[in-house]
Amino acid sequence: MCPDIMKFITGDQSEDSSSNGYLLNLKDWSEEIALELAAREGITMTDAHWKIIRFLREYFDEFDLTPNIRLLAKVLKKQFGPEKGSQKYLYSLFPKGPSYQGCLIAGLPIPRDCIDMPG
Repeated sequence: MCPDIMKFITGDQSEDSSSNGYLLNLKDWSEEIALELAAREGITMTDAHWKIIRFLREYFDEFDLTPNIRLLAKVLKKQFGPEKGSQKYLYSLFPKGPSYQGCLIAGLPIPRDCIDMPG
């Protein structure tokens, strides 16, 4: 096993993830794994969180792309209105970065041009 890969166990499943917590195989994702990833990030999932996570997954399925914060806010604003698409609202849900933490919990790759990665 590569040194940058860690195993974590959720229930009776064992999944591979990179050292930054992102799943290596997108098909390994489940809502149970999302809850574990969120807990590791200090996030208690609410309906508001799940709405963003499901949106990210649907967006990725349609465009094969994970959006950075600017694109995420723009698309959410168009779909759900200005309050739900504001960066302030998104950071209230995912304080380390909506794209960074949202994609991690959604089991998606980090956006290539992610501007909200914790440093």
